[in-house]
Amino acid sequence: MQVINSKYFDRDFYRSIQRKFGIIGSSEALLEVIHLLNQAAPTDLAVLIDGETGTGKEVFAKALHGLSKRKKFRFVSVNCGAIPENLLESELFGHEKGAFTSAVDKSQGFFEVADNGTIFLDEIGEMPLSTQVKLLRVLETGEFSSVGSSVVKQVNIRIVAATNRNLEQEVSKGNFRQDLYFRLKSVIIHLPPLRERPEDIPELVHFFASRACEKLGITFEGITPEAVNLLQNMSWPGNVRELRNTIETTIGLEQCSVIRPENLRSYITPALPSPQYFPIPPENSLIPQAPPVEPSEKLELEIIFRTLLDMQSQLKEMQRGMHGLAIKIDSVQAHLDDMTATEFTPTITTEHVSDDADNKSLNLADNEKELILTALRRFSGSRRLAAKALGISERTLYRKLGDYDILTGFNA
Repeated sequence: MQVINSKYFDRDFYRSIQRKFGIIGSSEALLEVIHLLNQAAPTDLAVLIDGETGTGKEVFAKALHGLSKRKKFRFVSVNCGAIPENLLESELFGHEKGAFTSAVDKSQGFFEVADNGTIFLDEIGEMPLSTQVKLLRVLETGEFSSVGSSVVKQVNIRIVAATNRNLEQEVSKGNFRQDLYFRLKSVIIHLPPLRERPEDIPELVHFFASRACEKLGITFEGITPEAVNLLQNMSWPGNVRELRNTIETTIGLEQCSVIRPENLRSYITPALPSPQYFPIPPENSLIPQAPPVEPSEKLELEIIFRTLLDMQSQLKEMQRGMHGLAIKIDSVQAHLDDMTATEFTPTITTEHVSDDADNKSLNLADNEKELILTALRRFSGSRRLAAKALGISERTLYRKLGDYDILTGFNA
């Protein structure tokens, strides 16, 4: 990609493009993409947008169409990987009635629908070789024939393709036609992964969170620096799409107006190494490019950091759960005590010992032992209830049971 000196960026103009097409961020890497996009848009050259999954290739394809001379005509998006191989040619170029078993009527293809406009072929690396031949013909001459027809049709169309594969490697493996690759790569726009532009994360978070809060009727108040730091230290293998899903899930489930680290840690993806990705080089060499090697120490530190954060989040969840359980146990115990105290009469006096006080021993120890035995009988051996009725602590009752040689397994 052409490297542009940032001092020549017309930031106000680029900001207007971003607002119009929903491109979020202000990093140098993103501004270079917008600069190239703005240069390529007025031409009719085929454009190949390459980048990892989730980087927003369709967003930039729509911006390319919206800035072109074809913006008054249709923009048609086709995901080549989502259409079965045996149906893709029919979907792209149309078919005649009876061309195949299920062709009960004549049908227009996407190329006819997008005539004079732009057709966006997403995941073009998934296109079968037989369909690639017809696509090359359209690129070269604008001509094609519907499935089951010998009539040649003409269209005036601009083709924008996108891939998350290295098409040079696909060519060397025989999975993609070399001539089609060279025809598509008139202009290559490489979208940098999110981990290469972490300075855009706060702005992206604000955009996604504000939109999610608006749906829930919540006023978004911001994100803490600690939470921003946490997000910026993640590798984001799913890029902007993964970040959007994380923020929308956090807002939806936490119902928070301020995003803090504790809100995020339950929803961030477990630590994984960054995906291997091979951007298409600008030169025409078909020699497979070696993947950039990430230093092992940096990768290990990232995995350790993410694992520790996950463990800390789980520990906090366990602590909150145990605290809540303890409160519930105390509440149930207090309720049982109240019920038991109401059911039984918790007052033991000397009149329960004997109806004839004159014939009773006046020895204090004997009377105390008798009171303890009476209390235990009254409450079926429950030391806790007996202690409560006697007005002493359970610990004191245990000590007196030992002093008076009362069996600890007493049961009235």
